[in-house]
Amino acid sequence: MLDELRIENFAIIQSLEIRFKDGLIIFTGETGAGKSIILDAIEALVGGRVDATMVRSGSDRAALEAVFKIPAQAMDEVTKTLKREELYEGGHFITLGREIRGEGRSIARVNGRNVNVGLLKELGKYLVDIHGQSEHLSLLDVHSHLGLLDRYACSEVELDAYKKTYRELLQIRKELNELRELERESARRTELLAFQAQEIEAAQLKPGEEEDLDQERSRLANAENLSVSTQQALVLLDEGSPEAPSATDLIGQASQLLFSLAKIDPSQETLATQAESLNAQLTEINRDLRGYLDRIEFNPRRLEQVENRLDLIHQMKRKYGGSVESAIEYGKNTRLQLENIANASERIADLETSELAAIEDAKRTGEALSTKRKQAAENLSTAVEIELADLSMVGARFSVSFVRDGTDSDSQLDKKETASFSESGIDQVEFLIAPNPGEGLKPLVKIASGGETSRLMLALKNVLASVDFIPTLVFDEIDQGIGGRVGFVVGEKLWHLGVKHQVMCVTHLSQLAAFGDQHFRVRKQVVSDRTITEVEELDDTARIVELAQMTGSMSESNLNAAQEILSKAHERQLQLKEN
Repeated sequence: MLDELRIENFAIIQSLEIRFKDGLIIFTGETGAGKSIILDAIEALVGGRVDATMVRSGSDRAALEAVFKIPAQAMDEVTKTLKREELYEGGHFITLGREIRGEGRSIARVNGRNVNVGLLKELGKYLVDIHGQSEHLSLLDVHSHLGLLDRYACSEVELDAYKKTYRELLQIRKELNELRELERESARRTELLAFQAQEIEAAQLKPGEEEDLDQERSRLANAENLSVSTQQALVLLDEGSPEAPSATDLIGQASQLLFSLAKIDPSQETLATQAESLNAQLTEINRDLRGYLDRIEFNPRRLEQVENRLDLIHQMKRKYGGSVESAIEYGKNTRLQLENIANASERIADLETSELAAIEDAKRTGEALSTKRKQAAENLSTAVEIELADLSMVGARFSVSFVRDGTDSDSQLDKKETASFSESGIDQVEFLIAPNPGEGLKPLVKIASGGETSRLMLALKNVLASVDFIPTLVFDEIDQGIGGRVGFVVGEKLWHLGVKHQVMCVTHLSQLAAFGDQHFRVRKQVVSDRTITEVEELDDTARIVELAQMTGSMSESNLNAAQEILSKAHERQLQLKEN
């Protein structure tokens, strides 16, 4: 619902801030006072067209801002959109803004950050329905009709059953298309796949083998250097030379001296032990070095074999995925594709049989869904026509058109027919209206504008109130061409609609205005030679005065009439609440 609205320098409104409640919200005032300007501001905030003429004379910009409470039913979609644009701030409220510059440029904002106008429209469709301007009228979007009808029909079980069979059909058809394509290219593909599979399998690749071979190649290529370094180390550590004793001999001598020292001074026994340990370590090092020297291999033939093997591994990596593991997996997949090609004909035959069965299932569940929709459509048509008659549109007709794949809905689906199936069923649905007796049924988008449109939308909204999730509904010009008696009926229906929605309405009829849960009087005044619009929320006493002035001149009889109208409206509201 719309929680707060702030307007600055917009048309004749200098500065305005309004907090709204639930239920039916009424705007009244003299013609030209600025009532519709408030609705124009709401329309601009959900992506409506704006231009420089909307900026108040003498100002360089107009600023609009509204705070909406996100409806629970639309929370997932709105949150998803906000997260996609990195605008989500948590909570259940969203702020939309619009700034209009004097040169005609406008800036759109969501939660205080600049966005494109398209995002305002995308979010606005979950928040507001403006009746009187078709641009933001959800019911004029043909794509919304099927969803509304399904919710009205309570066809969730039938729709879920159909969707299950439809998705199974899609999966079968997807596999069939892949196999048929594979079969068409089988000759060329088989030769290539067989070569690839054999090449990878012949290579006998093993994870980790490349690292081991790299180390072996390094040892083989540097065998001479390794041997010389090892021998020199052994000379220094263990063998010695005529000119210099070995490290082992020197450490041994030092160890003996330290043990002698420890016998005299026991406090140095630790040093003697460390020296003995060092001597033992040198002995182990010498033994390991001699073993390593024995294993050093001077083998040019083996070096060539290792290098050839590494070259093969590098080729496989380059051709089949960049790593040994990828190449092995590629080979497995290639062999699997060869098996699929070999079994394609048999599998295609099985899938074609499954496809026929899936088509029959989709047809059966689709027909069941369609039947429930048609039954609901009849009830919907009757209910809307009753509402229209109450709203002084006697003789107006409403109908739901069912079309399948460009044909009449009664045409039978061929056993092999697939084009008629879609995610939402076998029906294409559109709401049709004939506003006046004798006229043919036409799409909603082609009906006349003004009060007739608003009353039609009110009838539809009343019937669909429990399944229409848009929280705020705005009606402009709904009282055009109707009198006080019908105005009372319209007020009653708007109030009833306000039980499940926040409803805003501009009206000149006191009988309609009397049903308001929140009543604003809009008036313009001249201050310092400038026209400004003021909005005042009325209490019960002020409402009686306003209703009296709407009825005619200010007089005791009109005040009594206003009191009677208000009392009658309250009495009817109580009756509706009890029912």
